[in-house]
Amino acid sequence: MSASARHFDVVEGGDHAANYSPVGGPVLNRFTRLLLVVIALGGLATAWRFIAGLGATTGLSDGYPWGIWIAFDVVTGTALATGGYALALLVYILNRGQYHPLVRPAILTSALGYSMAGLAITIDVGRYWNVWKIPLFWGSWNLNSPLLEVALCVMAYIIVLYLELAPALMEKWRTGTGPLASISRSAYPGLMKALPWIIGLGITLPTMHQSSLGAVFLLPVLKAHKLWHTPLLPFLFLVSVLGMGYAVVIIESTLSARFFGRKSEGTMLAKLSQWVVYSTVVFLVVRWVDLIARGRLGLAFTDGMYSVFFWAEMVCFVMPVVLLASPARRANAGYRLMAALGIGFAGALYRFDTYLVGFRPGPGWHYFPAVPELLVTFGIIALETFVYVWAVKRFPILGGAPAAKAKV
Repeated sequence: MSASARHFDVVEGGDHAANYSPVGGPVLNRFTRLLLVVIALGGLATAWRFIAGLGATTGLSDGYPWGIWIAFDVVTGTALATGGYALALLVYILNRGQYHPLVRPAILTSALGYSMAGLAITIDVGRYWNVWKIPLFWGSWNLNSPLLEVALCVMAYIIVLYLELAPALMEKWRTGTGPLASISRSAYPGLMKALPWIIGLGITLPTMHQSSLGAVFLLPVLKAHKLWHTPLLPFLFLVSVLGMGYAVVIIESTLSARFFGRKSEGTMLAKLSQWVVYSTVVFLVVRWVDLIARGRLGLAFTDGMYSVFFWAEMVCFVMPVVLLASPARRANAGYRLMAALGIGFAGALYRFDTYLVGFRPGPGWHYFPAVPELLVTFGIIALETFVYVWAVKRFPILGGAPAAKAKV
């Protein structure tokens, strides 16, 4: 039986479904109260942005119309939220069903990450009250715009992610009473029959918009630094999210075992870390071959600050590959976590270099995020973390039996 068939059998109530369970315990503790403080500060900064406008609350300008809210919250945030996408490719396309216990928390992380990116976009755009028109006013679409494709795919993918997550929610609700229980019991069988099609969309949409996020920076030919501007940007952005997605799954699973008292999935994560190596090596080979073939490798040694950022990026990509090259180190939780953090940081730096560091609008233009921008970003990260803690405590998201008392 294929991994996909096994998935749909077990998730409808078989033995595997029983391995998922809520962490339980109180949501409010010292850590989550600190998150609420950061969320409140971010909320105040967001309110101030809507009252005073972008000009008074950000470091944005005509030269830099995009800043940290796009470069980190959207471009990097969605890349770090591709764990569900990356695992779906393994489990449902490459038939690696052994990774299935990692799918639910990965989907939750993806759903929250993309939701926070959608919130960041709404805060960033000038005429936020027109966002709802994007999917509906199809007669006004610019079909040559990669940003249109990104907007439509991200909106659709957020819906798809919550549909993929819905079985975990319904398994909790349908055991109770009231409207939610009734809806869950009646909708659950139909949702499970539709799930293969939903998962298909869940694989297609990120493939489209993650590559399109690279395609966006094909446009500023004269303003993008040649170390990062290449016709292969769509491919490089897509391949790099695979390593980032697997890395985030490793980070999430390791920290969940540590702080929520779950048994470690060490053997499974050691095998998964091989895919981090494979995808990162492909990215590095294509990146270097492209620079050499286009005669731009010399800029890595002669262009001051840009060369420094390029080599910092390379070190952050290469060191995790070296760490994970040995089976013994892949089996070591400390090395594995260190390498996963490195890949996540490397992918983030690559996107920052492409969207901000390597973007040169011309003389006299400078950008550094203002305090309200930073507060909003920290608030969004804190909100995502708080909702994740609340969700795993209340719904059957995490697999494996509890090994110890939760510390968060």
